[in-house]
Amino acid sequence: MTTWPSEAEPPADLAVVGAGPAGLAAAVTAARHGLRVTLLDAGEQPGGQYYRRPAPGLGATRPEALHHGWAAFASREAALRAHVSAGRITYLPGHHVWTVVPGGAGHGRWLLHAVAGNGPEEAAATVTARAVLIATGAHERQLPFPGWTLPGVIGAGGAQAMLKGGLVLPGRRVVVAGSGPLLLAVAGSLAAAGATVPAVVEASAYSSYAGRAPALLRNPGKLAEGALFGGALLRHGIRLLTRHAVTEAHGTDRVEAVTVTRLDRDWRPLPGTSRRIPCDALAVGHGLVPQLELATGLGCATRRDPDGTVALELDAGQRTSVPGIWAAGETGGIGGVQLALAEGEIAAHTVAGRPVPAALARRRSRLGAFAAALSATHRPGPAWTGWLPDDAVVCRCEEVQAGPVRRAVEELAARDARTVKLLTRAGMGWCQGRMCGPAVAALAGTRPAPDRRPLSCPVPLRRLAELPPTDG
Repeated sequence: MTTWPSEAEPPADLAVVGAGPAGLAAAVTAARHGLRVTLLDAGEQPGGQYYRRPAPGLGATRPEALHHGWAAFASREAALRAHVSAGRITYLPGHHVWTVVPGGAGHGRWLLHAVAGNGPEEAAATVTARAVLIATGAHERQLPFPGWTLPGVIGAGGAQAMLKGGLVLPGRRVVVAGSGPLLLAVAGSLAAAGATVPAVVEASAYSSYAGRAPALLRNPGKLAEGALFGGALLRHGIRLLTRHAVTEAHGTDRVEAVTVTRLDRDWRPLPGTSRRIPCDALAVGHGLVPQLELATGLGCATRRDPDGTVALELDAGQRTSVPGIWAAGETGGIGGVQLALAEGEIAAHTVAGRPVPAALARRRSRLGAFAAALSATHRPGPAWTGWLPDDAVVCRCEEVQAGPVRRAVEELAARDARTVKLLTRAGMGWCQGRMCGPAVAALAGTRPAPDRRPLSCPVPLRRLAELPPTDG
Protein backbone atom coordinates (compact mmCIF):
# COMPACT_ATOMS: atom_id res chain seq x y z
CA MET A 1 0.00 0.00 0.00
CA THR A 2 1.23 3.47 -0.88
CA THR A 3 0.12 6.45 1.20
CA TRP A 4 0.24 10.09 0.18
CA PRO A 5 -0.94 13.15 2.10
CA SER A 6 -4.48 14.17 1.25
CA GLU A 7 -4.97 17.58 -0.35
CA ALA A 8 -7.51 18.33 2.37
CA GLU A 9 -5.28 17.14 5.19
CA PRO A 10 -3.38 20.01 6.81
CA PRO A 11 0.39 19.60 7.01
CA ALA A 12 2.01 18.88 10.34
CA ASP A 13 3.46 21.91 12.06
CA LEU A 14 6.67 19.94 12.58
CA ALA A 15 8.00 16.69 11.16
CA VAL A 16 10.79 15.11 13.21
CA VAL A 17 13.07 12.57 11.52
CA GLY A 18 14.53 10.23 14.12
CA ALA A 19 13.09 9.11 17.46
CA GLY A 20 16.40 8.92 19.31
CA PRO A 21 17.07 11.17 22.31
CA ALA A 22 17.13 14.45 20.33
CA GLY A 23 14.09 13.69 18.16
CA LEU A 24 12.06 12.31 21.03
CA ALA A 25 12.79 15.34 23.22
CA ALA A 26 11.91 17.69 20.34
CA ALA A 27 8.65 15.92 19.52
CA VAL A 28 7.23 15.85 23.04
CA THR A 29 8.34 19.43 23.77
CA ALA A 30 6.80 20.73 20.53
CA ALA A 31 3.55 18.88 21.25
CA ARG A 32 3.49 20.41 24.73
CA HIS A 33 3.65 23.82 23.06
CA GLY A 34 0.57 22.97 20.97
CA LEU A 35 2.20 22.00 17.68
CA ARG A 36 0.92 19.14 15.54
CA VAL A 37 3.91 16.83 15.24
CA THR A 38 4.70 13.87 13.00
CA LEU A 39 7.57 11.72 14.31
CA LEU A 40 9.16 9.34 11.79
CA ASP A 41 11.75 6.75 12.73
CA ALA A 42 13.42 3.80 11.02
CA GLY A 43 13.22 1.74 14.21
CA GLU A 44 10.22 -0.10 15.54
CA GLN A 45 10.57 1.40 19.03
CA PRO A 46 11.51 4.94 20.12
CA GLY A 47 14.90 5.55 21.68
CA GLY A 48 17.31 5.33 18.76
CA GLN A 49 20.63 3.54 19.07
CA TYR A 50 21.37 4.85 22.55
CA TYR A 51 18.14 3.57 24.11
CA ARG A 52 17.93 0.44 22.01
CA ARG A 53 15.88 -2.26 23.75
CA PRO A 54 15.45 -6.01 23.33
CA ALA A 55 12.64 -7.16 21.05
CA PRO A 56 9.47 -7.89 23.05
CA GLY A 57 9.69 -11.59 22.17
CA LEU A 58 12.96 -11.92 24.12
CA GLY A 59 11.09 -11.43 27.38
CA ALA A 60 13.56 -9.00 28.99
CA THR A 61 12.17 -7.97 32.38
CA ARG A 62 14.61 -5.13 33.15
CA PRO A 63 15.82 -3.48 29.92
CA GLU A 64 16.79 -0.41 31.94
CA ALA A 65 19.65 -2.43 33.49
CA LEU A 66 21.53 -2.13 30.19
CA HIS A 67 21.32 1.66 30.06
CA HIS A 68 22.69 4.74 31.76
CA GLY A 69 20.20 7.55 32.40
CA TRP A 70 17.12 5.45 31.70
CA ALA A 71 14.78 7.79 33.61
CA ALA A 72 15.33 10.60 31.10
CA PHE A 73 14.15 8.31 28.32
CA ALA A 74 11.29 6.69 30.22
CA SER A 75 9.67 10.02 31.05
CA ARG A 76 9.81 11.19 27.45
CA GLU A 77 8.55 7.90 26.09
CA ALA A 78 5.58 8.14 28.45
CA ALA A 79 4.96 11.70 27.22
CA LEU A 80 5.14 10.47 23.62
CA ARG A 81 2.48 7.85 24.27
CA ALA A 82 0.25 10.41 25.95
CA HIS A 83 0.58 12.89 23.07
CA VAL A 84 -0.09 10.14 20.54
CA SER A 85 -3.27 9.16 22.42
CA ALA A 86 -4.35 12.80 22.50
CA GLY A 87 -3.77 13.20 18.75
CA ARG A 88 -1.00 15.79 19.11
CA ILE A 89 1.73 13.48 17.75
CA THR A 90 1.50 11.09 14.83
CA TYR A 91 4.16 8.47 15.47
CA LEU A 92 5.36 6.51 12.41
CA PRO A 93 7.85 3.76 13.36
CA GLY A 94 9.50 1.66 10.66
CA HIS A 95 9.66 4.63 8.28
CA HIS A 96 12.98 5.17 6.48
CA VAL A 97 12.97 8.77 5.24
CA TRP A 98 15.06 8.86 2.09
CA THR A 99 14.65 12.48 1.01
CA VAL A 100 13.18 15.82 2.07
CA VAL A 101 12.19 18.26 -0.66
CA PRO A 102 10.29 21.55 -0.90
CA GLY A 103 6.76 21.06 -2.16
CA GLY A 104 3.13 20.75 -1.33
CA ALA A 105 0.19 23.00 -2.11
CA GLY A 106 1.91 26.26 -1.31
CA HIS A 107 5.10 27.82 -0.04
CA GLY A 108 6.80 26.97 3.23
CA ARG A 109 5.99 23.28 3.10
CA TRP A 110 8.17 20.23 2.94
CA LEU A 111 7.60 16.75 1.57
CA LEU A 112 9.27 13.88 3.40
CA HIS A 113 9.38 10.71 1.29
CA ALA A 114 9.81 7.43 3.15
CA VAL A 115 9.78 3.69 2.69
CA ALA A 116 7.62 2.09 5.39
CA GLY A 117 8.06 -1.50 6.54
CA ASN A 118 10.05 -4.31 4.98
CA GLY A 119 9.53 -7.16 2.53
CA PRO A 120 5.98 -7.86 1.33
CA GLU A 121 4.60 -5.24 3.72
CA GLU A 122 6.84 -2.50 2.33
CA ALA A 123 5.05 0.67 1.21
CA ALA A 124 5.88 4.18 0.13
CA ALA A 125 4.71 7.08 2.26
CA THR A 126 4.91 10.85 2.11
CA VAL A 127 4.47 13.33 4.96
CA THR A 128 3.87 17.05 4.53
CA ALA A 129 5.07 19.54 7.16
CA ARG A 130 5.65 23.25 7.61
CA ALA A 131 8.97 22.68 9.42
CA VAL A 132 11.38 19.77 9.64
CA LEU A 133 13.77 18.75 12.40
CA ILE A 134 16.53 16.34 11.39
CA ALA A 135 17.71 14.14 14.26
CA THR A 136 19.21 11.23 12.35
CA GLY A 137 22.08 10.56 14.75
CA ALA A 138 25.43 9.13 13.70
CA HIS A 139 27.27 5.99 12.65
CA GLU A 140 30.59 4.58 13.77
CA ARG A 141 33.92 5.69 12.35
CA GLN A 142 36.14 2.76 11.42
CA LEU A 143 39.86 3.03 10.70
CA PRO A 144 40.92 -0.15 8.87
CA PHE A 145 43.81 -2.41 9.78
CA PRO A 146 44.92 -5.85 8.53
CA GLY A 147 42.35 -8.45 9.51
CA TRP A 148 39.49 -6.07 10.24
CA THR A 149 37.27 -7.99 7.82
CA LEU A 150 37.52 -11.23 9.83
CA PRO A 151 34.32 -12.62 11.38
CA GLY A 152 34.25 -11.61 15.02
CA VAL A 153 35.57 -8.09 14.37
CA ILE A 154 32.64 -5.72 14.91
CA GLY A 155 32.06 -2.09 15.75
CA ALA A 156 32.21 -1.07 19.40
CA GLY A 157 28.75 0.39 19.09
CA GLY A 158 27.69 -2.76 17.26
CA ALA A 159 28.75 -4.86 20.24
CA GLN A 160 26.67 -2.69 22.51
CA ALA A 161 23.71 -2.92 20.12
CA MET A 162 23.96 -6.73 20.14
CA LEU A 163 23.81 -6.71 23.91
CA LYS A 164 21.04 -4.11 24.27
CA GLY A 165 18.90 -5.27 21.37
CA GLY A 166 19.54 -9.01 21.27
CA LEU A 167 20.83 -9.86 24.75
CA VAL A 168 23.80 -11.62 23.14
CA LEU A 169 27.56 -11.21 23.41
CA PRO A 170 29.84 -10.97 20.35
CA GLY A 171 32.19 -13.49 21.99
CA ARG A 172 33.41 -14.89 25.26
CA ARG A 173 36.77 -13.09 25.29
CA VAL A 174 36.39 -9.62 23.75
CA VAL A 175 39.09 -6.99 23.25
CA VAL A 176 37.63 -3.46 23.07
CA ALA A 177 39.70 -1.01 21.03
CA GLY A 178 39.73 2.30 19.17
CA SER A 179 39.33 5.73 20.69
CA GLY A 180 36.72 7.67 22.60
CA PRO A 181 34.62 7.41 25.77
CA LEU A 182 32.27 4.84 24.21
CA LEU A 183 34.97 2.19 24.70
CA LEU A 184 34.73 2.36 28.49
CA ALA A 185 30.96 2.02 28.44
CA VAL A 186 31.11 -0.92 26.02
CA ALA A 187 33.78 -2.73 28.03
CA GLY A 188 31.85 -2.31 31.27
CA SER A 189 28.60 -3.53 29.71
CA LEU A 190 30.22 -6.59 28.14
CA ALA A 191 31.98 -7.54 31.35
CA ALA A 192 28.82 -7.08 33.42
CA ALA A 193 27.02 -9.40 30.98
CA GLY A 194 29.58 -12.16 31.48
CA ALA A 195 32.25 -11.58 28.83
CA THR A 196 35.96 -11.57 29.65
CA VAL A 197 37.50 -8.29 28.48
CA PRO A 198 41.29 -8.63 28.67
CA ALA A 199 41.97 -5.04 27.62
CA VAL A 200 40.56 -1.71 26.52
CA VAL A 201 42.97 -0.42 23.88
CA GLU A 202 42.71 3.38 23.62
CA ALA A 203 44.73 5.16 20.92
CA SER A 204 44.60 8.55 22.65
CA ALA A 205 46.08 9.54 26.00
CA TYR A 206 43.79 10.57 28.84
CA SER A 207 46.54 12.91 30.02
CA SER A 208 45.49 15.15 27.11
CA TYR A 209 42.43 16.14 29.15
CA ALA A 210 44.71 18.10 31.50
CA GLY A 211 44.74 21.02 29.08
CA ARG A 212 40.95 21.14 29.00
CA ALA A 213 40.30 21.44 32.72
CA PRO A 214 37.74 24.30 32.50
CA ALA A 215 35.36 22.26 30.34
CA LEU A 216 35.76 19.25 32.60
CA LEU A 217 35.19 21.20 35.82
CA ARG A 218 31.98 22.70 34.43
CA ASN A 219 30.60 19.16 34.08
CA PRO A 220 31.04 17.36 37.40
CA GLY A 221 28.34 14.87 36.41
CA LYS A 222 30.45 13.79 33.44
CA LEU A 223 33.48 13.36 35.67
CA ALA A 224 31.41 11.19 37.99
CA GLU A 225 30.26 9.16 35.00
CA GLY A 226 33.87 8.65 33.95
CA ALA A 227 34.76 7.53 37.46
CA LEU A 228 31.89 5.05 37.31
CA PHE A 229 33.24 3.55 34.10
CA GLY A 230 36.75 3.45 35.55
CA GLY A 231 35.45 1.66 38.62
CA ALA A 232 33.82 -0.95 36.39
CA LEU A 233 37.18 -1.62 34.71
CA LEU A 234 38.85 -2.12 38.10
CA ARG A 235 36.04 -4.31 39.38
CA HIS A 236 36.24 -6.63 36.39
CA GLY A 237 40.03 -6.63 36.17
CA ILE A 238 40.11 -4.97 32.72
CA ARG A 239 43.46 -3.50 31.70
CA LEU A 240 43.43 -0.04 30.12
CA LEU A 241 46.16 0.50 27.50
CA THR A 242 46.36 4.12 26.41
CA ARG A 243 48.40 5.29 23.41
CA HIS A 244 47.94 1.81 21.93
CA ALA A 245 46.03 0.47 18.95
CA VAL A 246 45.05 -2.85 17.46
CA THR A 247 47.22 -2.90 14.35
CA GLU A 248 46.32 -6.40 13.16
CA ALA A 249 43.70 -9.08 13.78
CA HIS A 250 44.64 -12.74 13.31
CA GLY A 251 42.57 -15.82 12.54
CA THR A 252 41.26 -18.12 9.85
CA ASP A 253 37.51 -18.67 10.13
CA ARG A 254 37.21 -15.87 12.72
CA VAL A 255 39.42 -13.65 14.84
CA GLU A 256 41.62 -15.60 17.25
CA ALA A 257 44.00 -12.88 18.49
CA VAL A 258 44.97 -9.26 17.93
CA THR A 259 48.30 -7.45 17.77
CA VAL A 260 48.40 -4.37 19.96
CA THR A 261 51.10 -1.76 19.31
CA ARG A 262 52.13 1.37 21.18
CA LEU A 263 51.68 4.65 19.30
CA ASP A 264 53.50 7.97 19.31
CA ARG A 265 51.65 11.28 19.65
CA ASP A 266 50.67 11.21 15.96
CA TRP A 267 49.37 7.61 16.22
CA ARG A 268 52.41 6.21 14.43
CA PRO A 269 53.15 2.59 15.48
CA LEU A 270 56.41 2.31 17.43
CA PRO A 271 58.66 -0.57 16.30
CA GLY A 272 59.33 -3.27 18.87
CA THR A 273 56.30 -2.50 21.04
CA SER A 274 53.80 -5.04 19.67
CA ARG A 275 52.17 -7.75 21.74
CA ARG A 276 49.55 -10.36 20.92
CA ILE A 277 46.32 -10.77 22.92
CA PRO A 278 44.20 -13.91 22.39
CA CYS A 279 40.47 -13.24 21.90
CA ASP A 280 37.48 -14.55 20.00
CA ALA A 281 35.96 -11.12 19.30
CA LEU A 282 37.15 -7.56 18.79
CA ALA A 283 34.87 -4.56 19.34
CA VAL A 284 36.54 -1.57 17.69
CA GLY A 285 35.52 1.99 16.88
CA HIS A 286 37.09 5.42 16.63
CA GLY A 287 34.19 7.65 17.55
CA LEU A 288 31.10 8.57 15.58
CA VAL A 289 30.33 10.37 12.32
CA PRO A 290 27.20 12.55 12.04
CA GLN A 291 24.63 11.20 9.58
CA LEU A 292 23.89 14.22 7.39
CA GLU A 293 22.56 12.99 4.04
CA LEU A 294 19.06 14.46 4.41
CA ALA A 295 20.44 17.85 5.49
CA THR A 296 23.28 18.13 2.99
CA GLY A 297 20.89 17.05 0.23
CA LEU A 298 18.94 20.21 1.05
CA GLY A 299 22.09 22.33 0.92
CA CYS A 300 22.47 22.88 4.67
CA ALA A 301 25.82 24.43 5.57
CA THR A 302 28.39 22.33 7.40
CA ARG A 303 31.43 22.88 9.58
CA ARG A 304 34.40 20.86 10.76
CA ASP A 305 34.42 19.50 14.32
CA PRO A 306 37.64 19.22 16.37
CA ASP A 307 37.78 15.47 15.69
CA GLY A 308 37.78 16.07 11.92
CA THR A 309 34.19 14.99 11.27
CA VAL A 310 31.71 17.10 9.33
CA ALA A 311 28.69 18.44 11.24
CA LEU A 312 25.87 20.86 10.49
CA GLU A 313 26.28 24.57 11.09
CA LEU A 314 23.50 25.54 13.52
CA ASP A 315 22.47 28.79 15.19
CA ALA A 316 21.47 29.28 18.83
CA GLY A 317 17.97 28.00 18.05
CA GLN A 318 19.20 24.82 16.30
CA ARG A 319 18.29 26.25 12.88
CA THR A 320 20.27 25.14 9.84
CA SER A 321 21.21 27.53 7.05
CA VAL A 322 18.06 26.47 5.14
CA PRO A 323 14.91 28.24 6.41
CA GLY A 324 12.39 25.82 7.81
CA ILE A 325 14.95 23.09 8.58
CA TRP A 326 16.19 22.48 12.13
CA ALA A 327 18.59 19.85 13.47
CA ALA A 328 19.48 18.46 16.88
CA GLY A 329 21.66 15.77 18.41
CA GLU A 330 24.66 14.22 16.69
CA THR A 331 23.88 15.89 13.35
CA GLY A 332 25.24 19.11 14.86
CA GLY A 333 28.34 17.39 16.26
CA ILE A 334 28.95 14.37 18.46
CA GLY A 335 28.02 15.33 22.00
CA GLY A 336 26.27 12.49 23.80
CA VAL A 337 22.78 11.85 25.04
CA GLN A 338 22.42 14.72 27.51
CA LEU A 339 23.41 17.31 24.93
CA ALA A 340 21.08 15.70 22.39
CA LEU A 341 18.14 15.96 24.80
CA ALA A 342 18.89 19.63 25.45
CA GLU A 343 19.24 20.45 21.77
CA GLY A 344 15.98 18.69 20.93
CA GLU A 345 14.12 20.77 23.50
CA ILE A 346 15.75 23.99 22.28
CA ALA A 347 14.78 23.26 18.69
CA ALA A 348 11.17 22.65 19.71
CA HIS A 349 11.03 25.96 21.55
CA THR A 350 12.25 27.91 18.54
CA VAL A 351 10.02 26.05 16.07
CA ALA A 352 7.08 26.97 18.32
CA GLY A 353 8.20 30.59 18.45
CA ARG A 354 8.91 30.40 22.17
CA PRO A 355 11.95 31.83 23.95
CA VAL A 356 14.57 29.31 24.96
CA PRO A 357 14.78 29.04 28.78
CA ALA A 358 18.08 30.46 30.00
CA ALA A 359 18.85 27.35 32.06
CA LEU A 360 18.41 25.17 28.98
CA ALA A 361 20.74 27.37 26.92
CA ARG A 362 23.35 27.24 29.69
CA ARG A 363 23.08 23.46 29.84
CA ARG A 364 23.71 23.19 26.12
CA SER A 365 26.72 25.51 26.38
CA ARG A 366 28.21 23.55 29.26
CA LEU A 367 27.68 20.16 27.65
CA GLY A 368 28.86 21.47 24.29
CA ALA A 369 32.17 22.59 25.82
CA PHE A 370 32.66 19.11 27.28
CA ALA A 371 31.85 17.51 23.92
CA ALA A 372 34.41 19.74 22.20
CA ALA A 373 37.05 18.66 24.73
CA LEU A 374 36.32 14.99 24.05
CA SER A 375 36.31 15.58 20.32
CA ALA A 376 39.73 17.24 20.35
CA THR A 377 41.26 14.68 22.73
CA HIS A 378 40.20 11.65 20.71
CA ARG A 379 40.81 13.03 17.23
CA PRO A 380 42.62 10.42 15.09
CA GLY A 381 46.31 11.18 14.72
CA PRO A 382 47.58 11.94 11.22
CA ALA A 383 49.98 8.98 11.09
CA TRP A 384 47.47 6.18 11.76
CA THR A 385 47.70 5.12 8.10
CA GLY A 386 51.07 3.62 9.06
CA TRP A 387 49.02 0.63 10.30
CA LEU A 388 48.14 -0.21 6.70
CA PRO A 389 50.36 -2.33 4.44
CA ASP A 390 49.46 -2.16 0.77
CA ASP A 391 47.54 -5.44 0.88
CA ALA A 392 45.22 -4.33 3.70
CA VAL A 393 41.59 -3.93 2.65
CA VAL A 394 40.34 -0.34 2.93
CA CYS A 395 36.96 -0.55 1.18
CA ARG A 396 35.17 -3.70 2.33
CA CYS A 397 32.26 -3.46 -0.12
CA GLU A 398 34.46 -3.36 -3.22
CA GLU A 399 37.47 -5.14 -1.65
CA VAL A 400 39.84 -2.29 -2.54
CA GLN A 401 43.21 -2.50 -0.83
CA ALA A 402 45.40 0.34 0.43
CA GLY A 403 47.96 -0.18 -2.36
CA PRO A 404 45.69 0.85 -5.25
CA VAL A 405 44.49 3.87 -3.27
CA ARG A 406 48.07 4.95 -2.63
CA ARG A 407 48.98 4.46 -6.30
CA ALA A 408 46.00 6.57 -7.35
CA VAL A 409 47.42 9.37 -5.22
CA GLU A 410 51.12 8.95 -5.96
CA GLU A 411 51.03 7.94 -9.63
CA LEU A 412 47.70 9.23 -10.96
CA ALA A 413 47.63 12.55 -9.08
CA ALA A 414 44.37 11.91 -7.22
CA ARG A 415 44.01 14.64 -4.61
CA ASP A 416 40.61 13.94 -3.10
CA ALA A 417 38.43 11.00 -2.10
CA ARG A 418 36.09 11.47 -5.06
CA THR A 419 38.91 11.12 -7.59
CA VAL A 420 40.24 8.08 -5.74
CA LYS A 421 36.75 6.61 -5.90
CA LEU A 422 36.60 7.04 -9.66
CA LEU A 423 40.03 5.46 -10.13
CA THR A 424 39.76 2.56 -7.67
CA ARG A 425 36.03 1.99 -6.92
CA ALA A 426 36.68 2.64 -3.22
CA GLY A 427 33.38 3.88 -1.85
CA MET A 428 31.19 2.62 -4.72
CA GLY A 429 29.71 -0.29 -2.80
CA TRP A 430 26.62 -0.84 -0.68
CA CYS A 431 27.59 1.59 2.09
CA GLN A 432 28.51 4.30 -0.46
CA GLY A 433 31.68 5.22 1.40
CA ARG A 434 30.13 5.65 4.83
CA MET A 435 32.56 3.13 6.33
CA CYS A 436 35.68 3.63 4.21
CA GLY A 437 35.28 7.36 3.56
CA PRO A 438 37.52 8.61 6.42
CA ALA A 439 40.23 6.09 5.53
CA VAL A 440 40.19 6.88 1.80
CA ALA A 441 40.31 10.61 2.53
CA ALA A 442 43.27 10.13 4.89
CA LEU A 443 45.18 8.09 2.31
CA ALA A 444 44.45 10.78 -0.26
CA GLY A 445 45.87 13.41 2.07
CA THR A 446 42.62 15.32 2.42
CA ARG A 447 39.71 15.64 4.81
CA PRO A 448 36.34 13.92 4.38
CA ALA A 449 33.93 16.10 2.42
CA PRO A 450 30.21 16.47 3.26
CA ASP A 451 28.11 13.84 1.56
CA ARG A 452 25.64 15.15 -1.03
CA ARG A 453 23.28 12.31 -1.86
CA PRO A 454 19.85 12.48 -3.53
CA LEU A 455 18.85 9.35 -1.60
CA SER A 456 19.82 8.84 2.03
CA CYS A 457 19.13 5.09 1.94
CA PRO A 458 18.42 2.43 -0.71
CA VAL A 459 14.99 2.89 -2.33
CA PRO A 460 13.32 0.39 -4.69
CA LEU A 461 12.78 1.84 -8.17
CA ARG A 462 9.08 1.04 -7.99
CA ARG A 463 8.76 3.43 -5.06
CA LEU A 464 10.41 6.22 -7.04
CA ALA A 465 8.03 5.52 -9.92
CA GLU A 466 5.08 5.87 -7.56
CA LEU A 467 5.97 9.41 -6.49
CA PRO A 468 3.10 11.81 -7.13
CA PRO A 469 3.68 14.85 -9.36
CA THR A 470 4.48 18.04 -7.49
CA ASP A 471 3.92 21.67 -8.30
CA GLY A 472 7.54 22.62 -7.83
